[in-house]
Amino acid sequence: MDWSPLIITLETAVTATVITFFLGIGLACWAARLKRGQGLMDALITLPLVLPPTVVGFFLLLAFGKRSAIGQFLLQFDLSLVFSWQSTVIAAVVVSLPLMYRTARGTFEQLDENIIYAARTLGVSEWRIFWHLLLPNARHGILAGLVLAFTRALGEFGATIMFAGNIPGRTQTMSTAIYAAVQAGDYDLAGKWAAGLVAFSLVFVLAMNLWLSKKSV
Repeated sequence: MDWSPLIITLETAVTATVITFFLGIGLACWAARLKRGQGLMDALITLPLVLPPTVVGFFLLLAFGKRSAIGQFLLQFDLSLVFSWQSTVIAAVVVSLPLMYRTARGTFEQLDENIIYAARTLGVSEWRIFWHLLLPNARHGILAGLVLAFTRALGEFGATIMFAGNIPGRTQTMSTAIYAAVQAGDYDLAGKWAAGLVAFSLVFVLAMNLWLSKKSV
């Protein structure tokens, strides 16, 4: 049995989650401070969550394909993102970012603003406020968003198969391996990969619930 889909899936999900963590928190903080255009920004970031994944993958092809400005620029260095491992990461980031962003923003908005105002009155820098006030008090929500983003990246299919393809040993994740196995009529292999995805997702969700229950005691 070829284990490359498992390795590629884990590498993609972990890398995408790290990117989504910092990007989602940064965008959530920025959106919370915006006075104008907050609704538009919120809609644009959340859009991949409501669009069909294949549509997201199609737009990624348009954005990073060889005919796009980004694609033409990369070709000057003999680089191409389409049908590469990097494209699986980009697809996973785009579809999982709304979960991290929405969760982090909702958590930040529930914090008591008086604490932040008091810190500013005392001359505490915005950077220290972020690290010592916002993050510690929002850790439960951020952890929930992190787990949701990871499990979403773990099972991403539509955008990945459109943008990265299904190349064995290169871009074939567990989700696309299930699709390939079903297409080939190998339901036993498809069942094994499906069980693996369910197991990984269940373990991370249960671990999050256990950690949150301990912290709430």
